[in-house]
Amino acid sequence: MIEIVKKRVHELLNGDQSGHGMDHIDRVLALSLKFAQQEVSVDVEVVSLIALLHDVDDYKLFGEESERNLTNARRIMRDVGIEIEKEQKVCEALHCIGYSKSLKGIRATSMEGRIVSDADMCDALGSIGILRVSQYGLKINRPFFLREDFPVNDESYEYHMIPTSSTVRFIFEVLLKYKDLMLTESGKKEASIRYQAMIDFLYHYFDEVTAPEWTQYLDDYLEKSPVIQKSKEKLRG
Repeated sequence: MIEIVKKRVHELLNGDQSGHGMDHIDRVLALSLKFAQQEVSVDVEVVSLIALLHDVDDYKLFGEESERNLTNARRIMRDVGIEIEKEQKVCEALHCIGYSKSLKGIRATSMEGRIVSDADMCDALGSIGILRVSQYGLKINRPFFLREDFPVNDESYEYHMIPTSSTVRFIFEVLLKYKDLMLTESGKKEASIRYQAMIDFLYHYFDEVTAPEWTQYLDDYLEKSPVIQKSKEKLRG
């Protein structure tokens, strides 16, 4: 049954070039199953379904009505015969996954939903996260870096829905916040590793493009974090 669902999802997302294609789905599924092994009392089939279906109604790809009604997810589950109780559990989780939802105070409550939420956010961090956000920036013709355009500290949903002017600014305004949004211990450990990889990249990038003002901005940004960052020590000897 899971393989049939995966095939249906492939039909919807395989042509995507925005960072939400099947390669993303496969990584989120694998990471979700890894997290599930480290947690207790988890329905692995529900985890698999949430992971496979979490982007098939994404408003950026299919519109707000599809996201609101979970049109594609419900159709796929009914077509393959998922029992109604399990379908409802999957849909409840799908309604709670995504950074924009977290800005509204909507977070997954089931362990299965929390696992996939963490796996999805982890896939937006680290080296994969940099590749994905760069790929999406190219798709929407967003510059990677604008030297004079610094991030804005606004975590409202309304501000988030305004297109970001550069990919680097998006990394600061959105992606670096994911580490503190993890809902499971497994997610927290993985996110910390990937967060550090993204910080390392930014330090090296600002050094290579000779942007000391941005290196200072990153220094100041990290001073506000309780996590001790080792990147500055490595780059400064």
